[in-house]
Formats: sequence, C-alpha cells, structure tokens
Amino acid sequence: MITGLAGSGRETAAHALEDMGWYVVYNIVPQLIPRLVELHASAEGRDYRVAVVVDPRSGPFFAELSDVVAELRRSQHRLRLVFLTADEATLVRRFDSVRRPHPLQGEEGVLEGIRREREMLAAYRRMADLVIDTSPLNVHQLTMKMRSAFGTSAETRLTVTMLSFGFKYGIPLEADHVSDVRFIPNPYWVPELRALRGTDQPVSDFVLRDANAGEFVEKYLEMITPALRGYVSENKHFTTLAIGCTGGKHRSVAVAERIGEELRRAGHAVRIRHRDLGRE
Repeated sequence: MITGLAGSGRETAAHALEDMGWYVVYNIVPQLIPRLVELHASAEGRDYRVAVVVDPRSGPFFAELSDVVAELRRSQHRLRLVFLTADEATLVRRFDSVRRPHPLQGEEGVLEGIRREREMLAAYRRMADLVIDTSPLNVHQLTMKMRSAFGTSAETRLTVTMLSFGFKYGIPLEADHVSDVRFIPNPYWVPELRALRGTDQPVSDFVLRDANAGEFVEKYLEMITPALRGYVSENKHFTTLAIGCTGGKHRSVAVAERIGEELRRAGHAVRIRHRDLGRE
C-alpha cells in the first residue's frame, strides 16, 4: 500500500512496482482493498503481488483507511505500508513546475493544501513500515529505492544481452553499444570452416586465437565494466551490447559468446542472442 503527500512521488513508486510485475491499482477507495486482495489471491496462475495507491482524493472514504490497514494486518496477508513525503519547499517547487493545483488547496494556495494534507496523513506516517523522504531524490533514485525494497534479487540485477549480428542486415536498433569485429580474419575463406558457425568449437578457436581478437575481448571487457556499473547506479536494468561482422555467422558469434561467458564469470546476468545466425 502506497500513500503519502501529493507531489512526493506516489505514482513513480507505483510504476516501479508495476515494472516488476506487480498488479497496481491507483487511487482506490480503501473499503475495496480487502476485496481486491481476496480476488487476486484466489486467481490461479497469478503471481500474488498487489499494490494499491491510496490518497485523500478518495474523499470521505479515506477516513476509513486506518481500519482497512488494521484489518489487513490481522489477516494472513503480508501488508507493507509505504509512506512518501517531502519538505514543503520541494513540494511547492514540484507543483509549480507542473503548473497544477494541489488537490486539497481549494481557494487557498499550494502551501496551505500541502499543510492540510500533511496533517491528514500524520497518523499513516506513524504506522508506515517504510517512510521515504523524496526531497533529495530524482525519479530514478526513488525507483531504485522501491526496487531495492520490494524486488527480488533477479529483478534488481542488470541483465546484459550480448547480441551478434551481420552488418549486411543492418545495425540492431535496440543496441546500446555497437562494436565491429570485421578486422578479425574471416573463417568464411577457410573451406573447412565456411559451413560451420561461430558457436562451433573449430570456428571459435580460429577466431579467438587471432592476437587482435584476443586483445579486443580483453579491452572490450575493460571498457564496458564501468559502463555496466554506471547503468546499475542509474537504475538501468537492461542493456544490449551488439557485436557485428559481415554476415553474423562466424566472427561476431564467437566473440559475443566469449564476452558473454566472461561477463557471467564477473557476476552479471547475461543472455546471448545471435540475430542473424541461419540467415545465410
């Protein structure tokens, strides 16, 4: 359950859970939450992770939220209440930047609305399992906090896709980094290797025993390591590293396989995909 002050990042927090596969309902009437939880729990084949965003816009119904929280905590369900807050200056600045009124300001100013809402929500801050002050946070940092608090180990890791491709079929649009290994001697011109692929040991040995290829793999890993580390700190959870040769059959495949293996040894979650293998 996510609640807190308007402008403190309730939707950002909810989107972080949504991206991890949680079923999220926004601005639900508190009295409907127990029924929603029961319905979702009874659905077969569903990952039972539900999040609701509740705030004073539900009007007179909001006053019963404390009873709903108590009811859920007495039940077999594990409830975690997240309360988002921020200081007044930050909230005023955020409302000013989006040029929207505070939902509780009425005929008064934004600051009065913020103070009214803070008073209304004081009890929920005290009963919260997790309080996050978003004043110093940007959207990426708040997302990272939510992922760290509620994500599985797999969901909080960076997943690297090693993608081999052939330049003659075009550069992959999804690639974050593109490298060219057409400088490596081509197995295509070796009769006994032409019909084989980069996943076959004879081709892999031929490609990787080249001195330039070995140095390329070593320097590539050295270059990409700080980038991957930075992606994690910047809340990027997927990246695609593309390695290309002429047709995407021999050299790029062998090099992508080797780099993928080394990244796995370094502790990264790696998927290897050969886009153009079999197109020849």
